[in-house]
Amino acid sequence: MTVVIQRVKSAAVKAEGELVGQIGKGLLLLLGVFENDSEKDAEVLAAKLSKLRIFSDENGKMNRSVNDEKGGVLVVSNFTLCANYKHGNRPDYIRAEKPQRANMLYEYFSQELRKLIEGGVANGSFGADMEISAVLDGPVTIVMDSRVLTGEV
Repeated sequence: MTVVIQRVKSAAVKAEGELVGQIGKGLLLLLGVFENDSEKDAEVLAAKLSKLRIFSDENGKMNRSVNDEKGGVLVVSNFTLCANYKHGNRPDYIRAEKPQRANMLYEYFSQELRKLIEGGVANGSFGADMEISAVLDGPVTIVMDSRVLTGEV
């Protein structure tokens, strides 16, 4: 699993014109699920994200987690993070997990976060065309891969 983490002052997602998820201060997560990803990948990412110190303390040093800030998390599925762009100019997505299993792992990841994030977890709509709006804070953007955390890379 790969996740793009963005520190935000606020974020919201709409699907088919309807607001489906929103948060105030916290983290906007774009999640890509690869073939062969597992529940363990979701668990290690959720655990790391809940403790990741990327919010500023009183001295301006990134020393606080989303939980320290009582912030929320907005999780949006994004299969394009699994793009293979090595050959040609049009990416392919053959490394992305099949939709049914990807959705199951996306939901599992969100459930794991709900156990760990005190400020609440909101979601986009899996498989839908979505509009995401966000007020980035910093900006602070980190790309995290579960394979790095588990030592598989």
